[in-house]
Amino acid sequence: MRDGRCNENWRLEDQGITGVARAYYNLLEPALVEEAIRRGEGHLGRGGTMLVTTGQHTGRSPKDKFVVRTPSVEDTIWWENNAPMAPEAFDRLHADMLAHMQGREVFVQDLYAGADPDHRLDVRVITELAWHALFIRHLLRRPSRAELADFVADFTIINCPSFKADPARHGCRSETVIALNFDRKLVLIGGTAYAGENKKAVFTLMNYLLPEKGVMPMHCSANHALGNPVDSAVFFGLSGTGKTTLSADPDRVLIGDDEHGWSETGIFNFEGGCYAKTINLSPEAEPEIYGTTHRFATVIENMVFDEEDRTLDFDDDSITANMRCAYPLDYISNASPTGLGGHPKNIVMLTCDAFGVLPPIARLNPAQAMYHFLSGFTSKVAGTERGVTEPEPTFSTCFGAPFMPRRPEVYGQLLREKIAHHGSSCWLVNTGWTGGAYGVGSRMPIKATRALLAAALDGSLNNADFRKDPNFGFEVPVAVPGVAPVLLDPRRTWADQEAYDAQARKLVSMFAENFHQYADHIDEDVRAVAIGA
Repeated sequence: MRDGRCNENWRLEDQGITGVARAYYNLLEPALVEEAIRRGEGHLGRGGTMLVTTGQHTGRSPKDKFVVRTPSVEDTIWWENNAPMAPEAFDRLHADMLAHMQGREVFVQDLYAGADPDHRLDVRVITELAWHALFIRHLLRRPSRAELADFVADFTIINCPSFKADPARHGCRSETVIALNFDRKLVLIGGTAYAGENKKAVFTLMNYLLPEKGVMPMHCSANHALGNPVDSAVFFGLSGTGKTTLSADPDRVLIGDDEHGWSETGIFNFEGGCYAKTINLSPEAEPEIYGTTHRFATVIENMVFDEEDRTLDFDDDSITANMRCAYPLDYISNASPTGLGGHPKNIVMLTCDAFGVLPPIARLNPAQAMYHFLSGFTSKVAGTERGVTEPEPTFSTCFGAPFMPRRPEVYGQLLREKIAHHGSSCWLVNTGWTGGAYGVGSRMPIKATRALLAAALDGSLNNADFRKDPNFGFEVPVAVPGVAPVLLDPRRTWADQEAYDAQARKLVSMFAENFHQYADHIDEDVRAVAIGA
Protein backbone atom coordinates (compact mmCIF):
# COMPACT_ATOMS: atom_id res chain seq x y z
CA MET A 1 0.00 0.00 0.00
CA ARG A 2 1.32 3.40 -0.97
CA ASP A 3 0.30 6.71 0.53
CA GLY A 4 1.64 10.19 -0.12
CA ARG A 5 4.07 11.33 -2.84
CA CYS A 6 7.09 9.38 -4.01
CA ASN A 7 9.03 8.26 -7.02
CA GLU A 8 6.87 5.38 -8.25
CA ASN A 9 9.89 3.83 -9.93
CA TRP A 10 11.83 3.54 -6.66
CA ARG A 11 10.08 1.25 -4.24
CA LEU A 12 10.92 -0.29 -0.90
CA GLU A 13 11.14 -3.63 -2.66
CA ASP A 14 14.00 -2.24 -4.73
CA GLN A 15 15.85 -1.70 -1.45
CA GLY A 16 15.26 -5.25 -0.29
CA ILE A 17 12.39 -4.39 2.05
CA THR A 18 9.48 -6.78 1.51
CA GLY A 19 6.49 -8.06 3.40
CA VAL A 20 5.58 -4.89 5.27
CA ALA A 21 1.89 -4.52 6.11
CA ARG A 22 1.72 -0.99 4.78
CA ALA A 23 4.14 1.72 3.68
CA TYR A 24 3.23 5.38 4.10
CA TYR A 25 5.24 7.54 1.70
CA ASN A 26 5.98 11.19 2.44
CA LEU A 27 2.90 11.92 4.53
CA LEU A 28 2.54 15.57 5.46
CA GLU A 29 2.36 16.81 9.04
CA PRO A 30 -1.43 16.53 9.62
CA ALA A 31 -1.50 12.93 8.43
CA LEU A 32 1.56 12.01 10.49
CA VAL A 33 0.01 13.47 13.63
CA GLU A 34 -3.19 11.53 12.90
CA GLU A 35 -1.29 8.29 12.39
CA ALA A 36 0.77 8.74 15.54
CA ILE A 37 -2.38 9.29 17.58
CA ARG A 38 -4.20 6.38 15.89
CA ARG A 39 -1.31 4.07 16.71
CA GLY A 40 -1.11 5.18 20.34
CA GLU A 41 2.39 6.59 19.96
CA GLY A 42 1.63 9.71 21.98
CA HIS A 43 -0.93 12.36 22.89
CA LEU A 44 -2.24 15.45 21.17
CA GLY A 45 -1.03 18.53 23.02
CA ARG A 46 -2.19 22.10 23.21
CA GLY A 47 -2.09 23.81 19.84
CA GLY A 48 -1.89 20.44 18.10
CA THR A 49 1.56 19.48 19.35
CA MET A 50 2.65 15.83 19.46
CA LEU A 51 3.49 14.70 23.01
CA VAL A 52 5.73 11.62 23.11
CA THR A 53 8.08 9.74 25.39
CA THR A 54 11.05 7.65 24.28
CA GLY A 55 11.13 5.01 27.00
CA GLN A 56 14.47 3.74 28.27
CA HIS A 57 16.54 5.96 25.98
CA THR A 58 16.10 9.67 26.67
CA GLY A 59 19.41 10.64 25.10
CA ARG A 60 21.88 9.43 22.51
CA SER A 61 23.80 6.16 22.94
CA PRO A 62 27.26 7.03 21.55
CA LYS A 63 28.84 3.80 22.80
CA ASP A 64 26.40 1.83 20.63
CA LYS A 65 27.37 3.60 17.40
CA PHE A 66 29.49 1.70 14.86
CA VAL A 67 31.10 2.22 11.46
CA VAL A 68 31.39 -0.81 9.18
CA ARG A 69 35.08 -1.46 8.58
CA THR A 70 35.58 -1.90 4.84
CA PRO A 71 38.69 -1.33 2.69
CA SER A 72 37.26 1.87 1.18
CA VAL A 73 37.12 3.64 4.56
CA GLU A 74 39.91 1.82 6.42
CA ASP A 75 42.44 4.64 6.09
CA THR A 76 40.09 7.59 6.57
CA ILE A 77 38.04 6.69 9.67
CA TRP A 78 39.24 7.80 13.12
CA TRP A 79 38.98 4.32 14.64
CA GLU A 80 39.96 5.44 18.13
CA ASN A 81 36.70 7.39 18.16
CA ASN A 82 34.49 5.15 15.98
CA ALA A 83 33.85 1.56 17.00
CA PRO A 84 34.28 -0.82 14.05
CA MET A 85 31.74 -3.40 12.91
CA ALA A 86 32.61 -6.27 10.60
CA PRO A 87 30.82 -6.26 7.21
CA GLU A 88 29.51 -9.77 7.89
CA ALA A 89 28.00 -8.68 11.20
CA PHE A 90 26.33 -5.71 9.49
CA ASP A 91 24.87 -8.02 6.84
CA ARG A 92 23.36 -10.22 9.56
CA LEU A 93 22.03 -7.15 11.36
CA HIS A 94 20.46 -5.87 8.14
CA ALA A 95 18.84 -9.21 7.28
CA ASP A 96 17.48 -9.66 10.81
CA MET A 97 16.11 -6.13 10.92
CA LEU A 98 14.32 -6.57 7.58
CA ALA A 99 12.83 -9.84 8.80
CA HIS A 100 11.67 -8.10 11.97
CA MET A 101 9.92 -5.40 9.91
CA GLN A 102 7.79 -7.87 7.94
CA GLY A 103 4.11 -7.51 8.74
CA ARG A 104 4.62 -4.07 10.27
CA GLU A 105 3.62 -0.63 9.06
CA VAL A 106 6.47 1.67 8.08
CA PHE A 107 6.74 5.36 7.35
CA VAL A 108 8.98 6.63 4.57
CA GLN A 109 10.25 10.19 4.27
CA ASP A 110 12.36 11.28 1.30
CA LEU A 111 14.32 14.32 2.45
CA TYR A 112 17.71 15.94 2.11
CA ALA A 113 20.46 17.61 4.14
CA GLY A 114 22.27 20.73 2.96
CA ALA A 115 20.76 24.06 1.90
CA ASP A 116 23.62 24.55 -0.57
CA PRO A 117 22.52 22.68 -3.72
CA ASP A 118 26.15 21.93 -4.58
CA HIS A 119 26.57 20.02 -1.31
CA ARG A 120 23.21 18.36 -0.83
CA LEU A 121 22.73 14.80 0.48
CA ASP A 122 19.45 13.07 -0.40
CA VAL A 123 18.30 10.73 2.39
CA ARG A 124 15.44 8.23 2.63
CA VAL A 125 14.36 7.61 6.24
CA ILE A 126 12.29 4.48 6.94
CA THR A 127 10.91 4.08 10.45
CA GLU A 128 8.20 2.12 12.22
CA LEU A 129 7.05 5.17 14.25
CA ALA A 130 4.88 7.85 12.69
CA TRP A 131 6.19 10.45 15.11
CA HIS A 132 9.78 9.64 14.09
CA ALA A 133 8.75 10.40 10.51
CA LEU A 134 7.25 13.69 11.74
CA PHE A 135 10.42 14.47 13.69
CA ILE A 136 12.79 13.88 10.79
CA ARG A 137 10.47 15.76 8.43
CA HIS A 138 10.94 18.76 10.71
CA LEU A 139 14.69 18.34 11.13
CA LEU A 140 15.79 17.66 7.54
CA ARG A 141 14.90 19.65 4.43
CA ARG A 142 11.93 18.85 2.20
CA PRO A 143 12.23 18.33 -1.56
CA SER A 144 9.71 20.00 -3.81
CA ARG A 145 6.86 17.99 -5.29
CA ALA A 146 8.71 17.89 -8.61
CA GLU A 147 11.91 16.67 -6.93
CA LEU A 148 10.03 13.85 -5.19
CA ALA A 149 8.96 12.48 -8.56
CA ASP A 150 12.60 11.68 -9.40
CA PHE A 151 13.94 11.19 -5.88
CA VAL A 152 16.61 8.53 -5.37
CA ALA A 153 18.46 8.68 -2.05
CA ASP A 154 22.22 8.89 -1.66
CA PHE A 155 21.82 7.13 1.71
CA THR A 156 19.00 5.23 3.41
CA ILE A 157 18.30 5.13 7.15
CA ILE A 158 16.24 2.27 8.58
CA ASN A 159 15.12 2.95 12.14
CA CYS A 160 13.34 0.17 14.02
CA PRO A 161 13.10 0.93 17.77
CA SER A 162 11.33 -2.36 18.56
CA PHE A 163 14.20 -4.38 17.11
CA LYS A 164 16.69 -5.65 19.68
CA ALA A 165 20.20 -6.34 18.47
CA ASP A 166 22.14 -9.44 19.53
CA PRO A 167 25.72 -8.45 20.45
CA ALA A 168 27.09 -11.93 19.73
CA ARG A 169 25.42 -12.15 16.32
CA HIS A 170 25.61 -8.53 15.23
CA GLY A 171 29.02 -7.49 16.54
CA CYS A 172 27.66 -4.70 18.72
CA ARG A 173 27.67 -3.86 22.42
CA SER A 174 24.04 -4.15 23.52
CA GLU A 175 20.49 -4.46 22.23
CA THR A 176 20.84 -0.88 20.98
CA VAL A 177 22.72 -0.30 17.75
CA ILE A 178 23.49 2.52 15.32
CA ALA A 179 25.52 1.16 12.38
CA LEU A 180 26.80 3.19 9.41
CA ASN A 181 27.89 1.42 6.24
CA PHE A 182 29.47 3.86 3.77
CA ASP A 183 29.89 1.20 1.09
CA ARG A 184 26.26 0.17 1.13
CA LYS A 185 24.98 3.73 1.67
CA LEU A 186 22.94 2.46 4.58
CA VAL A 187 22.40 3.31 8.26
CA LEU A 188 20.64 0.91 10.64
CA ILE A 189 19.23 2.07 13.98
CA GLY A 190 17.61 -0.34 16.41
CA GLY A 191 16.69 -0.67 20.07
CA THR A 192 16.19 3.03 20.82
CA ALA A 193 13.24 5.37 20.31
CA TYR A 194 15.28 8.51 20.96
CA ALA A 195 14.63 10.57 17.84
CA GLY A 196 17.91 12.46 18.00
CA GLU A 197 19.73 9.37 16.70
CA ASN A 198 18.09 9.99 13.30
CA LYS A 199 19.41 13.50 12.83
CA LYS A 200 22.86 12.77 14.25
CA ALA A 201 23.26 9.82 11.88
CA VAL A 202 22.79 12.23 8.97
CA PHE A 203 25.21 14.68 10.58
CA THR A 204 27.83 11.94 10.83
CA LEU A 205 27.39 11.16 7.14
CA MET A 206 27.90 14.82 6.23
CA ASN A 207 30.94 15.01 8.50
CA TYR A 208 32.55 12.19 6.54
CA LEU A 209 31.58 13.22 3.02
CA LEU A 210 32.09 16.99 2.96
CA PRO A 211 35.80 17.36 3.87
CA GLU A 212 36.70 15.56 0.64
CA LYS A 213 35.08 18.52 -1.15
CA GLY A 214 36.93 21.10 0.92
CA VAL A 215 33.77 21.89 2.90
CA MET A 216 34.01 22.30 6.67
CA PRO A 217 31.15 20.52 8.50
CA MET A 218 30.40 22.18 11.83
CA HIS A 219 28.47 21.30 14.98
CA CYS A 220 27.26 24.85 15.39
CA SER A 221 24.35 27.23 15.19
CA ALA A 222 24.51 30.25 12.89
CA ASN A 223 22.86 33.60 12.27
CA HIS A 224 23.44 36.78 10.30
CA ALA A 225 22.71 40.48 10.66
CA LEU A 226 19.28 41.77 9.69
CA GLY A 227 19.27 42.59 6.01
CA ASN A 228 22.91 41.54 5.62
CA PRO A 229 23.53 37.81 5.07
CA VAL A 230 27.24 38.55 4.54
CA ASP A 231 27.60 39.50 8.22
CA SER A 232 27.22 35.98 9.61
CA ALA A 233 28.38 34.27 12.80
CA VAL A 234 28.69 30.65 13.88
CA PHE A 235 28.39 29.24 17.40
CA PHE A 236 30.22 25.98 18.08
CA GLY A 237 29.19 23.92 21.09
CA LEU A 238 27.89 20.65 22.43
CA SER A 239 24.29 20.19 23.55
CA GLY A 240 23.46 22.33 26.55
CA THR A 241 26.06 25.04 25.91
CA GLY A 242 23.60 27.50 24.39
CA LYS A 243 23.85 27.06 20.62
CA THR A 244 20.10 27.18 20.08
CA THR A 245 19.34 29.86 22.68
CA LEU A 246 22.11 32.28 21.74
CA SER A 247 21.66 32.03 17.99
CA ALA A 248 17.91 32.72 18.26
CA ASP A 249 18.54 36.45 18.63
CA PRO A 250 15.58 38.67 17.63
CA ASP A 251 18.04 41.26 16.31
CA ARG A 252 19.62 38.78 13.87
CA VAL A 253 18.37 36.25 11.30
CA LEU A 254 18.61 32.61 12.37
CA ILE A 255 20.28 30.41 9.75
CA GLY A 256 20.09 27.26 11.87
CA ASP A 257 20.56 25.94 15.38
CA ASP A 258 22.85 22.90 15.19
CA GLU A 259 24.56 21.71 11.99
CA HIS A 260 26.17 23.70 9.19
CA GLY A 261 28.75 23.57 6.43
CA TRP A 262 31.30 26.20 5.40
CA SER A 263 31.91 26.03 1.67
CA GLU A 264 33.65 28.16 -0.91
CA THR A 265 30.59 30.44 -1.04
CA GLY A 266 29.76 30.75 2.67
CA ILE A 267 27.88 28.84 5.35
CA PHE A 268 24.76 26.73 4.88
CA ASN A 269 22.38 24.89 7.17
CA PHE A 270 22.25 21.11 6.89
CA GLU A 271 18.79 21.02 8.42
CA GLY A 272 15.32 22.46 8.01
CA GLY A 273 14.32 22.55 11.66
CA CYS A 274 15.42 22.85 15.27
CA TYR A 275 15.71 20.39 18.16
CA ALA A 276 15.72 22.59 21.26
CA LYS A 277 16.08 21.70 24.92
CA THR A 278 13.01 22.80 26.89
CA ILE A 279 14.06 22.41 30.51
CA ASN A 280 13.32 25.67 32.37
CA LEU A 281 12.24 27.27 29.10
CA SER A 282 10.41 30.54 29.71
CA PRO A 283 8.49 33.00 27.52
CA GLU A 284 10.53 35.86 29.00
CA ALA A 285 14.04 34.51 28.33
CA GLU A 286 13.39 32.56 25.13
CA PRO A 287 10.06 33.70 23.66
CA GLU A 288 10.58 32.36 20.14
CA ILE A 289 11.50 28.82 21.21
CA TYR A 290 8.82 28.83 23.92
CA GLY A 291 6.24 29.78 21.32
CA THR A 292 7.01 26.69 19.25
CA THR A 293 5.87 24.45 22.12
CA HIS A 294 2.29 25.47 21.33
CA ARG A 295 2.43 25.23 17.54
CA PHE A 296 0.82 22.52 15.44
CA ALA A 297 2.89 19.36 14.87
CA THR A 298 5.80 20.41 17.08
CA VAL A 299 7.15 17.20 18.62
CA ILE A 300 7.36 17.53 22.40
CA GLU A 301 9.72 14.83 23.63
CA ASN A 302 9.90 13.50 27.20
CA MET A 303 8.12 16.38 28.93
CA VAL A 304 5.81 16.03 31.90
CA PHE A 305 2.33 17.42 31.17
CA ASP A 306 -1.07 17.70 32.85
CA GLU A 307 -3.17 14.76 31.69
CA GLU A 308 -6.37 16.81 31.68
CA ASP A 309 -5.47 20.11 30.01
CA ARG A 310 -2.09 19.05 28.51
CA THR A 311 -0.23 21.97 30.09
CA LEU A 312 3.52 21.41 29.86
CA ASP A 313 5.73 21.49 32.95
CA PHE A 314 9.03 23.03 31.90
CA ASP A 315 10.60 22.58 35.34
CA ASP A 316 9.84 18.91 35.97
CA ASP A 317 12.81 16.81 34.87
CA SER A 318 11.52 13.56 36.39
CA ILE A 319 11.56 11.88 32.94
CA THR A 320 14.85 13.46 31.87
CA ALA A 321 16.69 16.76 31.97
CA ASN A 322 17.08 16.29 28.21
CA MET A 323 13.45 17.16 27.42
CA ARG A 324 13.19 18.65 23.93
CA CYS A 325 10.97 20.02 21.21
CA ALA A 326 11.41 19.58 17.45
CA TYR A 327 9.89 22.04 15.00
CA PRO A 328 10.42 23.41 11.48
CA LEU A 329 12.74 26.37 11.19
CA ASP A 330 9.98 28.62 9.86
CA TYR A 331 8.31 28.48 13.29
CA ILE A 332 10.97 31.01 14.31
CA SER A 333 9.83 34.39 13.04
CA ASN A 334 13.29 35.65 12.07
CA ALA A 335 14.54 32.43 10.50
CA SER A 336 16.32 32.55 7.16
CA PRO A 337 14.17 31.23 4.31
CA THR A 338 17.29 30.08 2.43
CA GLY A 339 19.44 28.57 5.18
CA LEU A 340 22.43 30.40 3.66
CA GLY A 341 24.88 33.03 4.90
CA GLY A 342 28.18 34.61 3.97
CA HIS A 343 31.59 33.65 5.29
CA PRO A 344 31.41 34.18 9.08
CA LYS A 345 32.86 37.39 10.42
CA ASN A 346 32.75 35.96 13.93
CA ILE A 347 33.32 32.44 15.23
CA VAL A 348 32.12 31.75 18.76
CA MET A 349 33.16 28.63 20.66
CA LEU A 350 30.72 27.91 23.47
CA THR A 351 31.81 26.01 26.55
CA CYS A 352 29.90 25.08 29.68
CA ASP A 353 32.69 25.20 32.30
CA ALA A 354 31.60 23.30 35.41
CA PHE A 355 34.87 24.26 37.13
CA GLY A 356 33.93 27.97 37.22
CA VAL A 357 37.38 28.96 35.93
CA LEU A 358 36.91 30.38 32.44
CA PRO A 359 35.80 33.98 31.86
CA PRO A 360 32.45 34.74 30.22
CA ILE A 361 34.22 35.74 26.98
CA ALA A 362 37.78 35.72 25.64
CA ARG A 363 39.33 36.76 22.32
CA LEU A 364 41.37 34.08 20.54
CA ASN A 365 44.12 34.40 17.98
CA PRO A 366 44.10 31.82 15.14
CA ALA A 367 46.43 29.37 16.90
CA GLN A 368 44.39 29.62 20.11
CA ALA A 369 41.20 29.12 18.11
CA MET A 370 42.51 25.86 16.66
CA TYR A 371 43.73 24.79 20.11
CA HIS A 372 40.34 25.31 21.72
CA PHE A 373 38.53 23.83 18.73
CA LEU A 374 40.59 20.64 18.93
CA SER A 375 40.26 20.58 22.72
CA GLY A 376 36.49 21.05 22.65
CA PHE A 377 36.29 21.55 26.41
CA THR A 378 32.84 21.67 27.96
CA SER A 379 30.71 19.80 30.46
CA LYS A 380 28.26 17.11 29.45
CA VAL A 381 24.96 18.28 30.84
CA ALA A 382 22.37 16.11 32.49
CA GLY A 383 20.38 13.83 30.20
CA THR A 384 22.09 14.51 26.87
CA GLU A 385 23.70 11.08 26.99
CA ARG A 386 22.60 8.01 28.92
CA GLY A 387 23.93 7.94 32.47
CA VAL A 388 24.80 11.64 32.72
CA THR A 389 22.88 13.01 35.72
CA GLU A 390 24.94 16.11 36.55
CA PRO A 391 27.49 18.18 34.62
CA GLU A 392 30.69 16.25 33.86
CA PRO A 393 33.79 18.08 32.59
CA THR A 394 34.82 16.58 29.29
CA PHE A 395 36.85 17.21 26.15
CA SER A 396 34.90 16.60 22.96
CA THR A 397 37.15 17.52 20.04
CA CYS A 398 35.68 19.84 17.41
CA PHE A 399 32.81 20.37 19.87
CA GLY A 400 31.24 17.18 18.53
CA ALA A 401 33.50 14.12 18.85
CA PRO A 402 30.61 11.58 18.80
CA PHE A 403 29.77 12.72 15.25
CA MET A 404 33.30 12.94 13.84
CA PRO A 405 34.22 9.94 11.66
CA ARG A 406 37.53 11.47 10.52
CA ARG A 407 40.51 12.46 12.64
CA PRO A 408 39.99 15.83 14.36
CA GLU A 409 43.00 17.40 12.65
CA VAL A 410 41.14 17.13 9.33
CA TYR A 411 38.42 19.42 10.63
CA GLY A 412 40.84 21.61 12.58
CA GLN A 413 42.98 22.29 9.51
CA LEU A 414 39.93 23.08 7.40
CA LEU A 415 38.71 25.54 10.01
CA ARG A 416 42.12 27.16 10.34
CA GLU A 417 42.48 27.62 6.58
CA LYS A 418 39.05 29.22 6.31
CA ILE A 419 39.66 31.52 9.29
CA ALA A 420 42.94 32.66 7.74
CA HIS A 421 41.44 33.17 4.28
CA HIS A 422 38.38 35.12 5.45
CA GLY A 423 39.80 36.90 8.50
CA SER A 424 37.16 35.75 10.96
CA SER A 425 37.35 36.96 14.58
CA CYS A 426 37.27 34.14 17.16
CA TRP A 427 35.80 34.14 20.66
CA LEU A 428 35.56 31.64 23.53
CA VAL A 429 32.34 32.07 25.53
CA ASN A 430 31.66 30.33 28.84
CA THR A 431 27.98 29.68 29.54
CA GLY A 432 28.80 27.49 32.55
CA TRP A 433 29.52 28.42 36.13
CA THR A 434 30.78 31.58 37.84
CA GLY A 435 31.53 32.34 41.49
CA GLY A 436 32.55 28.73 42.11
CA ALA A 437 32.36 25.31 40.57
CA TYR A 438 29.16 23.34 39.97
CA GLY A 439 27.37 22.90 43.30
CA VAL A 440 28.83 26.11 44.75
CA GLY A 441 28.68 28.79 42.09
CA SER A 442 25.82 29.76 39.78
CA ARG A 443 25.23 29.61 36.02
CA MET A 444 26.51 32.52 34.00
CA PRO A 445 23.72 35.13 33.70
CA ILE A 446 22.25 34.83 30.22
CA LYS A 447 21.74 38.61 30.02
CA ALA A 448 25.47 39.11 30.48
CA THR A 449 26.26 36.48 27.85
CA ARG A 450 23.89 38.12 25.38
CA ALA A 451 25.40 41.55 26.03
CA LEU A 452 28.94 40.25 25.48
CA LEU A 453 27.97 38.44 22.30
CA ALA A 454 26.16 41.50 20.95
CA ALA A 455 29.31 43.57 21.49
CA ALA A 456 31.44 40.91 19.79
CA LEU A 457 29.15 40.60 16.79
CA ASP A 458 28.71 44.33 16.19
CA GLY A 459 32.47 44.87 16.45
CA SER A 460 32.42 47.19 19.47
CA LEU A 461 34.08 44.64 21.76
CA ASN A 462 37.28 44.89 19.73
CA ASN A 463 37.59 48.48 21.00
CA ALA A 464 37.57 47.43 24.66
CA ASP A 465 40.65 47.22 26.90
CA PHE A 466 41.86 43.64 27.29
CA ARG A 467 44.01 41.81 29.82
CA LYS A 468 45.97 38.62 29.22
CA ASP A 469 44.59 35.65 31.12
CA PRO A 470 47.39 34.21 33.31
CA ASN A 471 46.18 30.63 32.90
CA PHE A 472 45.38 30.32 29.18
CA GLY A 473 47.05 33.32 27.56
CA PHE A 474 43.96 34.54 25.69
CA GLU A 475 42.66 38.10 25.94
CA VAL A 476 39.76 39.00 28.27
CA PRO A 477 37.94 42.36 28.16
CA VAL A 478 38.29 44.46 31.30
CA ALA A 479 35.03 46.38 30.98
CA VAL A 480 31.97 46.02 28.74
CA PRO A 481 28.82 48.18 28.96
CA GLY A 482 25.95 46.36 30.60
CA VAL A 483 28.17 43.71 32.22
CA ALA A 484 29.38 43.81 35.83
CA PRO A 485 33.21 44.18 35.72
CA VAL A 486 33.64 41.56 38.45
CA LEU A 487 32.03 38.96 36.15
CA LEU A 488 34.81 39.48 33.60
CA ASP A 489 37.43 38.39 36.15
CA PRO A 490 36.31 34.93 37.34
CA ARG A 491 38.87 34.86 40.17
CA ARG A 492 37.18 37.86 41.79
CA THR A 493 33.79 36.12 41.73
CA TRP A 494 35.06 33.39 44.06
CA ALA A 495 34.79 33.93 47.83
CA ASP A 496 38.01 31.92 48.25
CA GLN A 497 40.41 33.13 45.56
CA GLU A 498 43.11 30.63 46.53
CA ALA A 499 40.56 27.89 45.85
CA TYR A 500 40.05 29.46 42.43
CA ASP A 501 43.80 29.29 41.76
CA ALA A 502 43.87 25.61 42.69
CA GLN A 503 40.87 24.91 40.45
CA ALA A 504 42.49 26.82 37.58
CA ARG A 505 45.70 24.81 37.88
CA LYS A 506 43.65 21.62 37.81
CA LEU A 507 41.83 22.68 34.64
CA VAL A 508 45.03 23.78 32.91
CA SER A 509 46.54 20.39 33.69
CA MET A 510 43.50 18.66 32.19
CA PHE A 511 43.82 20.72 29.00
CA ALA A 512 47.52 19.87 28.68
CA GLU A 513 46.98 16.16 29.29
CA ASN A 514 44.14 15.98 26.78
CA PHE A 515 46.10 17.82 24.08
CA HIS A 516 49.01 15.35 24.03
CA GLN A 517 47.08 13.20 21.54
CA TYR A 518 47.18 15.96 18.90
CA ALA A 519 50.75 17.21 19.38
CA ASP A 520 52.24 15.14 16.54
CA HIS A 521 49.57 16.21 14.05
CA ILE A 522 49.56 20.01 14.37
CA ASP A 523 51.75 23.00 13.50
CA GLU A 524 54.35 24.44 15.84
CA ASP A 525 52.40 27.62 16.68
CA VAL A 526 49.46 25.59 17.96
CA ARG A 527 51.80 23.37 19.97
CA ALA A 528 53.29 26.52 21.48
CA VAL A 529 49.82 27.67 22.54
CA ALA A 530 49.19 24.27 24.10
CA ILE A 531 52.48 24.38 26.02
CA GLY A 532 51.79 27.91 27.14
CA ALA A 533 48.42 26.87 28.49
